Amino acid sequence: MSDTIAVIMAAEGFTPPGPADFDLPPIFGEVTKPMVMVGLSVVLIFTLFYAMSRKAAIVPGRMQFAGEFVYGGVRNSIARESIGSEHFMKFVPYLFALFTFVLVNNYFGMIPIVQFPTFSHSGYAYGLAALSWLLYNGVGIWKHGALGYLKHVSVPAGVSGVMLLLIVPLEILSNIVVRPVTLALRLFANMFAGHLLLILFALGGEYLLVEASPSVLNIVGGIGAIIMFFLVSALELLVMFLQAYVFTLLTAMYVAGAVAEEH
Repeated sequence: MSDTIAVIMAAEGFTPPGPADFDLPPIFGEVTKPMVMVGLSVVLIFTLFYAMSRKAAIVPGRMQFAGEFVYGGVRNSIARESIGSEHFMKFVPYLFALFTFVLVNNYFGMIPIVQFPTFSHSGYAYGLAALSWLLYNGVGIWKHGALGYLKHVSVPAGVSGVMLLLIVPLEILSNIVVRPVTLALRLFANMFAGHLLLILFALGGEYLLVEASPSVLNIVGGIGAIIMFFLVSALELLVMFLQAYVFTLLTAMYVAGAVAEEH
């Protein structure tokens, strides 16, 4: 049935969404919507957590409890569990800011009017991954020295002799080059694909129900598309949270590897 509906939609002039729909025109000058959303997310996060902590009390109110719950989750479940009790507190501010920043920008994709996840633009995802890359490599150099860190990330414990000729280039490629790419790509691909699906089901359902020639097949297909829109929206809420969590967790794990005594 889906193939038949697709043929009908194509024949009647429906243009499916694609990557071009993510190239938004500037709002004013050179300022684009994602740029505004990044700035807005910073203001929202600062304002929200300032309000949560402004009247901190021993017995927390609901807002303070919510703020402490998020902070405690990042501090204990991500930073301490991944990095260890000796070093984790140094990195909690960055990890907390990272988690909330990614989460808010992801959830922008579900807010009416805004409805655009910032990290569906690859540049923002790669920029954020570059910050994490600088952090964990900088920490590794601080901990081990430049040459010591290079050895730390490229020579696994217990490997020697001829095997090093094979292992060292692979380890350098994996730990120095591939990590930030996959870190960013995972976030970008999930936000891009999820938003594209939502556009497809929303526009497809609206086209079949409103613009296409009336028929039982079009009505059934349009209702099915609208139902899928809401189902995918519910799934996206979970995916958006998980992507913020995974991005932060992997950053913490990379930091843990950089400060560890052995590779």
